[in-house]
Amino acid sequence: MITLHHCPQSRSMRTLWLLNELDVPFAVNVHPFDKSLRRPEFLSLSPAGRVPALEIDGERMFETGAITQYLCERFSPDRLGRGVASMDRMAWLVWVHFAETISQHAAALTQQHVVLYEDHMRSPTVMKLEAARLRKCYDALEARLSTPLENRDYLLNSGFSAADISVGQAIYMARHFAALDDHPETAAWYQRISERAGFQNSLPAGDGDGLYTQDFYPPWEG
Repeated sequence: MITLHHCPQSRSMRTLWLLNELDVPFAVNVHPFDKSLRRPEFLSLSPAGRVPALEIDGERMFETGAITQYLCERFSPDRLGRGVASMDRMAWLVWVHFAETISQHAAALTQQHVVLYEDHMRSPTVMKLEAARLRKCYDALEARLSTPLENRDYLLNSGFSAADISVGQAIYMARHFAALDDHPETAAWYQRISERAGFQNSLPAGDGDGLYTQDFYPPWEG
């Protein structure tokens, strides 16, 4: 049995989406995004007190990139993963881990807009810098998805993979702070992948279950 420890609308959504796409049984233990993640019992699963944490075969894993790589290599090396002999192996690794670059900036903006509870704690400068960095990440995606190759519906030439899941989930978070209006290929790609059942089943169960209370957080001027 696989057990995912998950907070809705956090990085663990990336692992939940991946598990939804894999043909394996799993359970989900949903946690609130609060100080309970610092309790000793949870720290035994994830020593930094972060999600996701994954229990599998009596072992424990944390860090989404490592979890993605392990699950794909074990359960879907050629469909959602790409084996070492694949021509797309290098690109698969790059984009799976590029997701964390996007998530860093989205997490900083989540902290600024959502987690900090008093206005004087927030920094308009940080917000503007991080939103600009997200748009730079969008530029990288737009360049990739605009490459005139035979198949550019997804990040890899060989089709949908966990690279799309990893980056797609990061974009799901980032879109709360930086719109895709100036990145049409990225917007079309995101629309495609977010229509998948695996993505839809990884969304919060109801209103108020996740981190975000609105679809978009405009720049805050202080």
